[in-house]
Order: sequence, then C-alpha cells, then structure tokens
Amino acid sequence: MQNIDEISKQRAKELFGSTDLSSFEIGTIKGLQQIHQYLFKDLYDFAGEIRKLNISKDGFRFANSLYLQEALQRIEEMPEGTFEEIIEKYAEMNIAHPFMEGNGRSTRIWLDLILKKRLGKCIDWASINKNDYFEAMIRSHVKSTELRELLRTGLTDKIDDREVFMKGIDQSYYYEEPDAPLPI
Repeated sequence: MQNIDEISKQRAKELFGSTDLSSFEIGTIKGLQQIHQYLFKDLYDFAGEIRKLNISKDGFRFANSLYLQEALQRIEEMPEGTFEEIIEKYAEMNIAHPFMEGNGRSTRIWLDLILKKRLGKCIDWASINKNDYFEAMIRSHVKSTELRELLRTGLTDKIDDREVFMKGIDQSYYYEEPDAPLPI
C-alpha cells in the first residue's frame, strides 16, 4: 500500500500538462488551495482548507490562526511584477503556513506557477541543495535576500520541460523527508 507522500507525489507529477493545472488561479489563495486539494484529496480531510488551529515547527510559531485569513489576504495582494516581489510573497506564504500539513509541497508548485505566468521562468528545484534551501527558508522570516539569491541560481526558462518539472517534484518531496531540517 502506498503512503500519503507517494500518493501525493504521484498526483503532483500528474499535474504537468493536466487540464486541472490550467484551471488553477495563479498567485491567489484560492489557487494555493486548489493545488493543496489536488495533491491531498482523499488523503487528508482538511485538503485545500485553511487551518483553524495554531501550528509550529522547531519552536517557530506560524501565523496565528486568529489572524490567518487577514494575513493571507495581505499576501494575496502583494505585487508579483519582479522576481524579488515574487520571492518575497513566497517567503510570506511560508510564514503564514495556511495548511495543517503539505505547505512546502503546495507552495513550491504555487511559486513556480507565479514565476511561469509573470516572468516565463520556473525554479529548477533539482539544482537547489536541500540544506541550503531550508537554511534560507529559516532565515527568510527576517529577510528574504538569501532565499531570493539561492532560488535565482535555479531559475530556468524551461517552463514546459517535463523533465525539469518531474525532477522538481522529486526534489520537493526529497526536501520533506525526515532528515531534512524543518522550514520555519
């Protein structure tokens, strides 16, 4: 029997070129919920739902659930005209952590969809070292410069390249393996 990660990873891979993906709202909270729902439907009863409880990892508390809707609205309204703005929005979404589980896997796809739509680029996640990525994510709640510059090294214009997408999904799920440091 497959576990949750195997099933959701297969669903993530099925997204490439699917009609579902083309119907998702890019850069919005609804779009992020659509991605999360697609990846985790039938796996979590909260798939696609904004959390109503407080969560934390490694002593870092994500956005308080009482203020989460307001924070998400503010994030949705953030500009997406430049690479810098997009990464700042992505870093803020990480701090919000809107779901009980599956935030990283969902938001990396969300980020790539924004980059593809706005800049004709995406991240070649296979080129981004797991430890470097998590260290940059941990520090991004203070300043996103390190994260921005790390992700800039992985930028590619191969937005329709199936191999880049599939390797990116593999890397995204590799980031979530237990030996990976947890993002804040």
